[in-house]
Amino acid sequence: MCRNAPIGNMADSPFSAFCDPYHLHFKDEELLIAALTHRSYTNEAQPTLEHNGRLEFLGDAILSVIVADLLYVKFPKMQEGELTRLRSELVRGETLAELARHCNLGTHLRLGSGEENSGGRQKTSILAAAFEAIVGAIYLDQGIQNAREFCEPLFLQRLPEALDLAQKKDARSRLQEWAQAEHGITPQYVAGSQSGPANESVHIVEVHIKEGIHATGSGSSKQAAAQQAALNLLDQLAVDETPSGCP
Repeated sequence: MCRNAPIGNMADSPFSAFCDPYHLHFKDEELLIAALTHRSYTNEAQPTLEHNGRLEFLGDAILSVIVADLLYVKFPKMQEGELTRLRSELVRGETLAELARHCNLGTHLRLGSGEENSGGRQKTSILAAAFEAIVGAIYLDQGIQNAREFCEPLFLQRLPEALDLAQKKDARSRLQEWAQAEHGITPQYVAGSQSGPANESVHIVEVHIKEGIHATGSGSSKQAAAQQAALNLLDQLAVDETPSGCP
């Protein structure tokens, strides 16, 4: 397998600013370079260089195990459906991109000039893939325990927000069940206005069941706004939507 040239002592490497805060010490420094190399860089440099696609694939699987284990232990009364929704919130691309931004991962990526010029260092898909690749690299270099020690503090910081989003998603399912049971119809979601800059936009969505039964929600995406609208309507209807496994 062809990789990039070694980067030398980690303390003197350009990646120490990323590694040092998380006490990461790579024995195989080429794994770190590969994790930080986007395919656009190899396309413009040398096709034989290794990009982070394979490490992304591995990291995705490792993250799923780490997060599942974390939630299984932290929420002993939560049922599998609720655990699955919560895990999905924690490992979805948007969340992983947020973690990558928290780690300032974008600064250290190796990108082709096209991606560089189009804002690739802040793209959700590129950042999420790089985060998965880093986890895959840590796992190969240092084992599952070190990968867990890197990931768990980051995910615990996002857990309250993920619980809230999972609850809202559960609320949307419950609203649909309630509407079909009580009225034999499916809630209709209507997108409204959008305001603010692209990276901080606020979407408005209204949910309708029948005349007199509707609510409005806002969020950073249409999906988030629809979830909030469903939760607001459940609140109006006094329908319980709290996940049973939450403390």
